[in-house]
Amino acid sequence: MKVYISADIEGVAGVVHAEHTLRDGKEHDNARELMTEEVNACIEGALAAGADEIVVNDSHGTMRNIYPNRLHSKAKLLMGTPKKLAMMEGLTAEYDAVLFVGYHTRAGKNGILNHTFSGKVIKNIRVNAIDMGEFGLNALVAGYLNVPTVFVSGCNLLAEEAHALIPKIETVIVKESISRTAALNVSPSESKRLIEQGTKRALEGVSGKTPFKMEGPYIVEIEFLNTGYADAVEIVPVYERIDPLTVRFTNNNWLHCYRFIRGAIMIANSVQ
Repeated sequence: MKVYISADIEGVAGVVHAEHTLRDGKEHDNARELMTEEVNACIEGALAAGADEIVVNDSHGTMRNIYPNRLHSKAKLLMGTPKKLAMMEGLTAEYDAVLFVGYHTRAGKNGILNHTFSGKVIKNIRVNAIDMGEFGLNALVAGYLNVPTVFVSGCNLLAEEAHALIPKIETVIVKESISRTAALNVSPSESKRLIEQGTKRALEGVSGKTPFKMEGPYIVEIEFLNTGYADAVEIVPVYERIDPLTVRFTNNNWLHCYRFIRGAIMIANSVQ
């Protein structure tokens, strides 16, 4: 069984503030340790379920967060940026399952450290009129490749967001959101236990699980936090300006859509 793990940091137990998530944050190194240990717990669970090939994609920020020397020896680590498919780089149709560790809620919703790809520029992203955050957009990549997304860990509100799109997904709640920068966290040892057990459950009977899909063509709307970002992105002809804050594009290939989203965010970030 070939397993793909995409790991973010905001949904890790004990992570609640920018001091934890930013590269120059005073508590970032501690958050990296917590993230690495939760990923290792997911790897342990996958191995116990019969996985014989595991790839971990470091999917937060600079994508250089997981400590390579502390990663489980049975897994390979994809790290660094830029990557064409960012949080889903390296995933192919050859994988049997996708698991998300340390994920968070989308921009504009309650939940610890909520945002969608870039809290500096993105207000919302809609696909075929459905609001989506990183969970949904990434699960669509897996589904387009016919790989089921079977597991996600994070806060209680992220679990609700995930179940709204994939009702039967295995969710592990490692903290309860109180505000955007406060949460009630389980201990690191407990988060690891929950993630390992949840991963094993998620991979049971994985061959019979259904990938998350949407029918194309995909109409994608990207709403920015200010008009200057939309001004910059609109320069590229693929994006159509539909209101002061929003651009839109349509494509039949979700992998192309995902890259267009990433490209728009990179353009917007360049004009801050």
